[in-house]
Amino acid sequence: MKDSLPSQKDTLYAQAHEAVGAFQFDESVVAVFPDMIQRSVPGYQTILTGIGELTETYAQPNSQLYDLGCSLGAATLTMRRKLTQPNCKIIAVDNSEAMVQRAGEYLHAYHSDVAVELLCADINAVAIENASVVVINFTLQFIDPDAREALLSKIFQGLKPGGILILSEKIHFEDATLQSAIEHLHLQFKRANGYSELEISQKRSSLENVLISDTADFHINRLKNIGFESAGIWFQAYNFASLIAIKAK
Repeated sequence: MKDSLPSQKDTLYAQAHEAVGAFQFDESVVAVFPDMIQRSVPGYQTILTGIGELTETYAQPNSQLYDLGCSLGAATLTMRRKLTQPNCKIIAVDNSEAMVQRAGEYLHAYHSDVAVELLCADINAVAIENASVVVINFTLQFIDPDAREALLSKIFQGLKPGGILILSEKIHFEDATLQSAIEHLHLQFKRANGYSELEISQKRSSLENVLISDTADFHINRLKNIGFESAGIWFQAYNFASLIAIKAK
């Protein structure tokens, strides 16, 4: 199976809408999601590759790995390919029934001896136990900001010594001039990938008050305050970053 998941072309916002509703991970988004994320998130494929490499390095035998907010299972698949430790299981969780159903189809299409448990559930309600690798790939930004620290603390408590959290997020910058410059680069990225001004404008409206970003420093400081020994950015492209947080051995 190819690393980039096949999908229909994203044309959800190509026609003018009288009222743009809040963004939801429903069946219409599921159908175009791989195309949407590849054309909207710079460096996405590099992040997936890095997740695989970090999994190969940090996964521990007889442990569990989690993909929280797994969407169609792209991170789960790359973790599964690179996982070499014995007696491990990946638990992939998403609260969108449409996403989970399609993720199951992708996962079944790729043969592997690594067990995957696919759950349709709220990641805030899922227990994290005996974990060596936890991935949250562009999901925390959709969770109520007041609930984020509790989720991250739960993950920290459920990680084994030496375990890691990989957290990928859209970030913003406190410096307004820098924010404007990098936001412009991201807009140019989407234009270069074929999105029209109408699509960009309507998508932005749909995500307003749904995707709430933090700064990179806020992420790092929160992770260290929770108890992670080390935390920092391992990859960044424009206003999208992936962080690694490591629990002391």
